[in-house]
Amino acid sequence: MTQKERAKQFAPFDSLKGLHEALRDREERHSRVEKREISEEAAERNSRVIMKLEKGMQAEISCYSAFHDVTLCGVIDKIDTTYKYLVIDGEKVWFDDIYDIGFRATV
Repeated sequence: MTQKERAKQFAPFDSLKGLHEALRDREERHSRVEKREISEEAAERNSRVIMKLEKGMQAEISCYSAFHDVTLCGVIDKIDTTYKYLVIDGEKVWFDDIYDIGFRATV
């Protein structure tokens, strides 16, 4: 057996199993932020834009999601005005968590 072949049998062995996941989890917790307050004017502007949105439109949304501020770009999959959320590329975003939203009609 060559040295390279011998090394392969030990490659999947992780002597610190779980350490990498614990470090990633800890890093994620430290990078969390609190949700910012949204001004009345911004909330009103977001509301007007949301009313113009239609399924299939391209949109860019700056929002609060899972303890982080994120920007999502993509196609609107669903808009639910009853429960006040929309789905963009599979990500559910609550209207109250939107900081800023913009759209462009598809041609």
